[in-house]
Amino acid sequence: MNGQQLPASTLSGLLETWSADTGPAYRVLAERLRLLIADGRIMPGARLPSERELTDTLGVSRTTVASAYRELRDSGYLVSRRGSGSVTALPTKVGPELGRHHAPGIDTDGLYDFTCAAPAAVPGISTAVAAATVELPRHLATPGYHPQGLPELRAEIAATYDERGLPTSPDQIIVTAGALAATSIAVRAFLQIGDRVLTESPTHPNSVDAIRRSGCRVVAAPMSPGGWDLPLLEATIRQTAPRAAWMVVDFQNPTGWLLPAVDRQRLAIAFARSRTTAIIDETLSELWLDGQEMPPPFASYHPEGVITVGSVSKSYWGGLRIGWMRVPSSLVARVLDARASLDLGAPVLDQLVVAQLLRDRATLLPERRATLARRRDALAEAVSAELPDWRFEVPGGGLSLWCELPEPVGSSLVGVAQRNGVLLVAGSRFSPDGGLESFIRLPYTLEPDALRDGVRQLAASYRSLTGARSTPGFTPAMIA
Repeated sequence: MNGQQLPASTLSGLLETWSADTGPAYRVLAERLRLLIADGRIMPGARLPSERELTDTLGVSRTTVASAYRELRDSGYLVSRRGSGSVTALPTKVGPELGRHHAPGIDTDGLYDFTCAAPAAVPGISTAVAAATVELPRHLATPGYHPQGLPELRAEIAATYDERGLPTSPDQIIVTAGALAATSIAVRAFLQIGDRVLTESPTHPNSVDAIRRSGCRVVAAPMSPGGWDLPLLEATIRQTAPRAAWMVVDFQNPTGWLLPAVDRQRLAIAFARSRTTAIIDETLSELWLDGQEMPPPFASYHPEGVITVGSVSKSYWGGLRIGWMRVPSSLVARVLDARASLDLGAPVLDQLVVAQLLRDRATLLPERRATLARRRDALAEAVSAELPDWRFEVPGGGLSLWCELPEPVGSSLVGVAQRNGVLLVAGSRFSPDGGLESFIRLPYTLEPDALRDGVRQLAASYRSLTGARSTPGFTPAMIA
């Protein structure tokens, strides 16, 4: 209903038995409307009936409807425009908050920061830096530009794919300044303004922002309570003919789901039939935490149609701005041409450090996984104890819990929690199309004691916001 007039009769049906709730009628009506908007049943941009129309349809006083609309305007869920009536919206800012570009652990000192799904550095970074410093002098006599990346690093990255059963030549690897840069380069190489790009919903917001800023149109396919809805994805591909798809199939951010091998093959076939270039982000693929056997890389099922994006930011350290792309051999020159207008290569010293870390991956990664598994379990136990009405499934890997709340109060909770020293990102931030107000992502990247203390403060914030009330008959839209 985005941009359209919502008839009073339709709105009355959505409100159902709202008048049976207790409290002042205008507040009950405002709250029911807010829930409908926050949960996506009334889309942002829909024009609500006039006060007179809704008054006649609901059989209430004009004052009740006018006061309810005023409550919605004050909370950011309604905008009144001359000539357009009352138009629904989602709040852009609820309560005081830090800037979106704060530095976790620095700007957030003394706060429980659940905004950043990236852990501190693995032990061994300083050793790798020392080894890289020894190697650096032989590069100082060169200009230092390596558009495709240092040969020794590309060889180590290619070896990681070989180990996972996907034969890869170093010549197929292009080193970038992080995974987001790799995604941006891929978009520039294969897409034009106006092209459609398929994504999941929810998904990583920064990557979606990068796709949209390139002029492409994002087509979001909702995930189901059990993960990817393959029939829906296949239907969306047929109906929209996306030029590309950007997806996270390994411990998807934020849900934590892992796409099984059989579904990877099925989805790859759908992409091949529609000639859709798949850009697959694998930045979390090494963070399996339960000793499970991982499915083959997505590119195994469609070698000539998949661009694979990787990074060391989650598995080793985000302070090393090194990512990469695994590209079909026939497309390497095209990608390098597109990259030339963005940058001329990643920092040489950082590349040398990452090459050393990858040589030591058999030692470093098991310790990283064990640490994250302990933190995941500590966070899950704390949420279950302090917030028993919140629903989630413990993921087999990745970096966060995706929690569903009994009520769509995510954006409101962000502001209340910050006043209590807890920083959050509302679930709506992970939706390409708005909604998901019933969800909160909680990374398990802090120490266990900090996670427990942070959840206690979060629980207090939630109770102060909701009055610890529950919703009978609550049915989750998605559990992850």
